[in-house]
Amino acid sequence: MSVTRPAFLDRLPAVPAPVMRGLAIAAVVAQAGIAVTGSVVRVTGSGLGCPEWPECFPGSLVPTPHPEVEPLTQWIEFGNRLLTFAVVLVAGACLLAALATRPRRARLTRLALVQPLGVVAQALIGGIVVQLGLVWWSVSLHLLVSMVLVWLAVQLVEAASDGAGPPRRLVGGAVRGLVATSTAVLAAVLVAGSFVTAAGPHAGDAATPRLQVEVETVAQVHAELLVGYLGLLVGLGFTLRAVAAPSKVLRRYAWLLAVVAAQGLLGAVQYALGVPEVLVSLHVLGAALVTVVAAALWAGLTERPAAQAAAAPGPEPALAEQPR
Repeated sequence: MSVTRPAFLDRLPAVPAPVMRGLAIAAVVAQAGIAVTGSVVRVTGSGLGCPEWPECFPGSLVPTPHPEVEPLTQWIEFGNRLLTFAVVLVAGACLLAALATRPRRARLTRLALVQPLGVVAQALIGGIVVQLGLVWWSVSLHLLVSMVLVWLAVQLVEAASDGAGPPRRLVGGAVRGLVATSTAVLAAVLVAGSFVTAAGPHAGDAATPRLQVEVETVAQVHAELLVGYLGLLVGLGFTLRAVAAPSKVLRRYAWLLAVVAAQGLLGAVQYALGVPEVLVSLHVLGAALVTVVAAALWAGLTERPAAQAAAAPGPEPALAEQPR
């Protein structure tokens, strides 16, 4: 896939790598942040505070006095919608910066392009969610797409730090396979977690139809998947030590293990206390943080040095494996 470079970008000053990386980090924060504010909408029952899309009420883009909708719920939902514009600005800035980066890097541009496209997709999904009356599966989809965009934003951060040289794998195929497997299990954990919310008391509006499954049953499945994920991470840790993985990979693994353990503890406390609103939103924040560090671990398994460094002769690291 090639992305056409507009001619006017060649006349702009080149974007320094630290600026590109800073914008990519801002994209991670923005995508994770809007997922958390979306959870605030859910736990406060404000999902239908603005019952129309893109208008808040027929004939009004902003909250307006209404006998059936509390002003606070209107402003919570409206505020969440306003944040979409901030995410759009960050995503657009990432794309422009990637296009203005020299030398041009196709992977960086592709990852940057995903951000504004993802925001547009999320806006459309959000409109569908409202039109469907917050039916549980649409709200779960809205959250899970946010997690995908967070993951891809982390890949953008890594790409912003890469050179233009060829990719070089820092661990072997077996280790990469184990990381990929653990990532698939993490995806299942996130899906199950969204179903717990869908079956519980915080589905977005008091009248919203819930997932018709006992919340205890879904929570048990969610917990068992998390235990399985932790087990895979423990095995991954021993494997990384056994193959003498680079220190960068080990550091990212340690962060992932710590964040997942903290998230599991928070989930247990949340469930024991009857899922209070503030802990639900903190748990969504934790899910975003787990996604960030898991994505960082995956991104760190490959490095792309500067082109001149890649061309220089030198011994191959023992663990490096050229991609097929």
